[in-house]
Amino acid sequence: MTLLSEIKQLGKYTIVGINGDKKLTHHLAEMGMITGQNLNIITLPNKNGAMIFFQGQRLGISPEISNSIEVKSLKDDQNIPLDPLTKVKIKQSGIIKKISGDRVLRKHLMDMGLTKNTTVKVEKVAPLGDPIEIIVRGYKLSLRKRDANNILLEVLNDE
Repeated sequence: MTLLSEIKQLGKYTIVGINGDKKLTHHLAEMGMITGQNLNIITLPNKNGAMIFFQGQRLGISPEISNSIEVKSLKDDQNIPLDPLTKVKIKQSGIIKKISGDRVLRKHLMDMGLTKNTTVKVEKVAPLGDPIEIIVRGYKLSLRKRDANNILLEVLNDE
């Protein structure tokens, strides 16, 4: 993961973390700039900051803020091993990269907010492994193991 201030190439990136004081992270979260969101870098970061395209708006980002945002290029996704949601440990997070299964199941999962490039975190697992409780877009959601097996993601951290 790289800081936004260290980016050397224009393109699309996913936010993988925001570091900094509580006031800054709260301010960015109010704008929708949270882990898992995508942004497009319009001008490369320099001493004056960077220009990004985020949620339909152009935003100027100061050098201080760009030093607080960790991003990952969306182009890096080709060679990353994908794990089913059922293999992710408790308190681990990941970014959804693919949803398999039949058309009805995929639509059902997407209607619940489980879409590509969305960050999810495994919160709890029942004693026998079914169901699995995850946090997606700030909400807690329980999934059957057979449905969670169709969600392939890139694991982000080992907390």
